[in-house]
Amino acid sequence: LHLVALNLPFSGDMRADFQCFQQAQLAGLTSTYRAFLSSHLQDLATVVRRADRYHLPIVNLKGETLFNNWESIFNGNGGEFNIHVPIYSFDGRNVMTDPSWPQKVIWHGSTANGIRLVSNYCEAWHTADMGAMGQASPLKTGKLLDQKVYSCSNQFIVLCIENSFVS
Repeated sequence: LHLVALNLPFSGDMRADFQCFQQAQLAGLTSTYRAFLSSHLQDLATVVRRADRYHLPIVNLKGETLFNNWESIFNGNGGEFNIHVPIYSFDGRNVMTDPSWPQKVIWHGSTANGIRLVSNYCEAWHTADMGAMGQASPLKTGKLLDQKVYSCSNQFIVLCIENSFVS
């Protein structure tokens, strides 16, 4: 399953699932992509189909392995990954080195186990208000689910996950 970033950073007010769907289509990717975010309807840990959570590796756009499988992201270690494996945007840029993302931080709105944090997910990703808070992770920590709280006015990286495997 591919983990890919949106082509631009977003504040806490985003239509992330739609953006993931649209940018994947424009990039010629045929499977379904969902935002790597907890929402008011769903915990992050359940975004990927149950049948695909254990046996498929999570890879970047070029097929390099980031995680052994979906479940390994939520084992309580904060989603540790090898920071030497790049995360690419749908248009092929490395979010860790490209200046389009000046802050190397990803939104997620979740606990380290992928459960939604309703107090820290920018009002279900509907506000960029400076006073509202969102859970996010600085990528330099080598964790996708590091537990840091930021104002929803920040423009951060938004990741998308291919949520079901289509051969």
